Amino acid sequence: RVGSAMSVSSAIVNTRLQELVKLFKERTEKVKEKLTDPDVTSDDETPPASPASAPVPPPAGEPEGEKPSEEEHYCEMLCCKFKHQPWLDRLKNYQFPSSIDPLTNLMYVLWLFFVVMAWNWNCWLIPVRWAFPYQTPANIHYWLAMDYLCDLIYLLDILVFQMRLQFVRGGDIITDKKAMKENYLKSQRFKMDVLCLLPLDVFYFKVGVNPLLRFPRCLKYMAFFEFNNRLEAILSKAYIYRVIRTTAYLLYSLHVNSCLYYWASAYEGLGSTTWVYDGEGNSYIRCYYWAVKTLITIGGLPDPKTLFEIVFQLLNYFTGVFAFSVMIGQMRDVVGAATAGQTYYRSCMDSTIKYMNFYKIPRAVQNRVKTWYEYTWHSQGMLDESELLVQLPDKMRLDIAIDVNYNIVSKVALFQGCDRQMIFDMLKRLRSVVYLPNDFVCKKGEIGREMYIIQAGQVQVLGGPDGKTVLVTLKPGSVFGEISLLAAGGGNRRTANVVAHGFANLFILDKKDLNEILVHYPESQKLLRKKAKKMLRNNNKPKDEKGAPGDSLIIPPKPETPKLFQAALAATGRMGGKGPLAQLRWRLKELKAMQA
Repeated sequence: RVGSAMSVSSAIVNTRLQELVKLFKERTEKVKEKLTDPDVTSDDETPPASPASAPVPPPAGEPEGEKPSEEEHYCEMLCCKFKHQPWLDRLKNYQFPSSIDPLTNLMYVLWLFFVVMAWNWNCWLIPVRWAFPYQTPANIHYWLAMDYLCDLIYLLDILVFQMRLQFVRGGDIITDKKAMKENYLKSQRFKMDVLCLLPLDVFYFKVGVNPLLRFPRCLKYMAFFEFNNRLEAILSKAYIYRVIRTTAYLLYSLHVNSCLYYWASAYEGLGSTTWVYDGEGNSYIRCYYWAVKTLITIGGLPDPKTLFEIVFQLLNYFTGVFAFSVMIGQMRDVVGAATAGQTYYRSCMDSTIKYMNFYKIPRAVQNRVKTWYEYTWHSQGMLDESELLVQLPDKMRLDIAIDVNYNIVSKVALFQGCDRQMIFDMLKRLRSVVYLPNDFVCKKGEIGREMYIIQAGQVQVLGGPDGKTVLVTLKPGSVFGEISLLAAGGGNRRTANVVAHGFANLFILDKKDLNEILVHYPESQKLLRKKAKKMLRNNNKPKDEKGAPGDSLIIPPKPETPKLFQAALAATGRMGGKGPLAQLRWRLKELKAMQA
């Protein structure tokens, strides 16, 4: 029992002594580092952050770090606690906006869709009702109901939406109600909107319900073109809509031609000659078939007999050749614009292959170049991202860079505590590079001038006697090579080989770019210099100091006793005291004897 108690107490004393020794060593290293480098600050000292980086305080009464865990849902049970008002109450309390942004407001785009639908109703069905006998006294009230519904949409567009549209004057966005109203009343759009609502329907009482009196409703074409521009701006694949719209142009021209053919047949008399419509089958389908054969100039049509039929057919042929050539040219432009990127990619790849064949590059290298082209194009849709961003203003490039890279760069240990604006400047200097499988990202011993951030894929760090042993596999979000950005005096050489495991997309930051940025942020430069020296010192320590596995000892060697502490113990021994230091001196003698 006495022996076990002594062993426990000696272990406690040994642990405490080692802690004291460790504290003495750390303090000595800090003082020595401060004397050698006056720029080094304390561990707690960081440069003042910019106002944009100030954290947002939590609301009053809410503890920091806690987030609401209740789910937002709607239900009619009394047990549920509503976070928002039910949709019916929100609809009742909804207030129409006093001004509308025509470029970004999706509600305005939706309203334009209804306006365009009303415009299409008039453009497509007015010729049908005029030429074909589809409008009868039995169904006239249905036609009139739809007509006046379209007129109501036109009227609401004038009174509610167009007078609330924001506009730019002298570089300022005008949102004043009176100014927006005056701007619309002076525009060409207002004149066309009023013209298309001419009340020619009053002549119904004199000449009957004639659909041609509603022809001015087709003059609201400006809403159609505005809807096209707004819709193409929000679609990810706008070329599909352009192809559909161009096809609709062709179908509409055939639709109008079929109506004119039926009108000509009725004027000549149905079935009076072999050229006119004979009145059998579905009249619209038969006339549409004739219009297709005429406009596309397929041929095989019966010859016209009368002068009226000959003139009508000649006009049809001329119009058909012109309209069809215009449609083909427009379709070619739409498809060409949609495949412009693919065409550029193919031309670059063909030029590169021609260059490699001229200089007789080995086939293996050519295959790797082709693979790089294929993967880069299919993974990011372009060969160089900087070509896309160079046209944008500096502020927009920064916004895109923050959304893409900030979460990764802000987690790099080397840059934590630095000025947030400095990190923003770094984001704009990052460039994307694609590595193929087994490509060397960096080799051991070469001078390091870049830092790498893994965006997609994986890289492997190789080492060992043969240099082929996989030490670690780095995944997306990992960073390596950051010490080389600030190392000097030969400390920026690569210490291992890094190879791409599969396809890898990396962001690279050059040392030159970082130095240009740090000129404007001296406090962050001091902090980075200190962190880089500390990381280099830790990397250069021998393995035994880092706790590397060595020969296992039953009793580990005791750290060397500080000289100051040895002097205190020696003085206590000479004085023959019996205090705590004398007891510690006696314990140390016992430990030395046990170790021996």
